[in-house]
Amino acid sequence: MQIPVAKRGQVEPFRAMEILKVGNQLAQAGTPVYSLCLGQPSTPAPQAVLEAAAAALRSHQIGYTDANGMPELRERISQHYRETYGAQVPADRIVITTGSSAAFTAIFLAAFENGDTVAMTRPGYPAYRNTLAALGCKVDQIDCGPQTRWQPSVEQLQARYRNQPAPKGLIIATPANPTGTVLPPSELAAIAKWCEENSVLLISDEIYHGISFGPKCASLTQYSDKHVAVGSFSKYYSMTGWRLGWAVVPEPLVRPVEILLGNLNLSAPTLSQLAAVTAFDTQATSELDSHVERYRENRQVVLSTLEAIGAKTIAPADGAFYCYADISHLTSDTVNWCAELLQSTGVALTPGVDFAPDSEAGDGLDPALDGSRYVRVSFAGATQQVQRGCELLTQYVKDNH
Repeated sequence: MQIPVAKRGQVEPFRAMEILKVGNQLAQAGTPVYSLCLGQPSTPAPQAVLEAAAAALRSHQIGYTDANGMPELRERISQHYRETYGAQVPADRIVITTGSSAAFTAIFLAAFENGDTVAMTRPGYPAYRNTLAALGCKVDQIDCGPQTRWQPSVEQLQARYRNQPAPKGLIIATPANPTGTVLPPSELAAIAKWCEENSVLLISDEIYHGISFGPKCASLTQYSDKHVAVGSFSKYYSMTGWRLGWAVVPEPLVRPVEILLGNLNLSAPTLSQLAAVTAFDTQATSELDSHVERYRENRQVVLSTLEAIGAKTIAPADGAFYCYADISHLTSDTVNWCAELLQSTGVALTPGVDFAPDSEAGDGLDPALDGSRYVRVSFAGATQQVQRGCELLTQYVKDNH
């Protein structure tokens, strides 16, 4: 019997996860591993969340919830938008998902048809590109380099789509992965307006909100109710394995997304939902803000290390917990370079091809932004681990270049 294998499963792997797998194998074999590759906090969920989860285990059945999530959690997220951004987001436009990943998948399915074009930045988070490709959408990558702080601009969108149809959707991220850059409020508002004028669904990835090293990040919900804002409990809230996220969706998409979530996931993890209601309380956010101060310290360690090894075009990492650096003076193949670094030192970095696939003749992409020249360094871990990883990285470069 020939086992059918669909083309939609032949997308590129998420190399950060591939590196994590190799790192885990090395760690199991007794090799010390310093993970600077994954966007995962090294801290547990806030104490208030842990206590709420323990109480829920004793007193709740932990059965299914509504496909869109528990009303209590949706109301609490609505309150969060009022208090944090001054945005009026009705709870019935909020859907709770199994991590933000499930939110993106449901939104893509609900909003885009097979063959539709969806634009995203290059560099940009690979799961957008790979999921859209698996769903039969065409991905239009927009080169965004240091000159635009790795973010798109209205002028860029106007020029790109002046003589061709606008895409059905545009995905932005603020703070961005892998660069850590933040869209200024005025630019976010302007992009939202351009999208409305051109019937483009704007999807704003806001999962790193709460982790910033300058002004507070603006939310798309402050400027429009016609678009999508995606949030997550994984990053700032330090709840990666709890698999819980949310999306604010425009009214016409609420019911389609609900139906899709009910079929794909039934509901997001109930225990996580019950506990997450407390994640917005002062006790929890005080604890979480202390993590951001640690990220700030780690960020400086990484920036100093990148400068020491001669890395160029370092993005202004204003938020999230990543630096994106040009190391083309060291290698033209960061996939193999990162693999050799990991095997030699136990230091895990993510090659830039995850975020910026290399250009090919005639594709119109800028070779200077090819991911084979770049690496992403995560500073989400414990400071001691980040410091030791950076020391080993510096020594490796000194010994081999």
